[in-house]
Amino acid sequence: MKKLLLSAAFIAGLGFTAAAQTEGAVQKLSIGAEVALPTDEGTNGLMFAGGSVYYEHPIAKSFNLTGAISYLSLFSTEKNASGSLGYTSLKAGGKYYFGGNFYAAGEVGATIQREGGIGLFAFAPGLGASFSIANKSSLDFGLRFETWSKNGSISFLGLRAAYAFGL
Repeated sequence: MKKLLLSAAFIAGLGFTAAAQTEGAVQKLSIGAEVALPTDEGTNGLMFAGGSVYYEHPIAKSFNLTGAISYLSLFSTEKNASGSLGYTSLKAGGKYYFGGNFYAAGEVGATIQREGGIGLFAFAPGLGASFSIANKSSLDFGLRFETWSKNGSISFLGLRAAYAFGL
């Protein structure tokens, strides 16, 4: 948990040193790595890791519609533990860019537990920052609180680091 909070502080610090420019109003695709820590009781020693692909389509100067597909694996960080559960998510939402590089995002969709075929409702608000590194490419860092629910819920705090390129 401390590492995720330190990562969020680092991302915020980068934003203050980066040149201010609005990242919205650009059609782009990003590919990223994700890690997440469950926040529910009894989830100590568990962690998610995986990857995702996001598509952004501008509909206003600072607002983009988003679509995402991701795969996360839930596993134990304990030494003698084995096995994992895989989850595939398909979500849609929006990103509003404010203050230049920073954005607020929200997504809804479905998550499927691969081993049991169990479908879950997914909801994920978050904050992030995007920094241009070349004419049509950027680095994107996002922090979100995601919940999957159906007869109970799974919640986690996730961190995404991605490379985005304009289309």
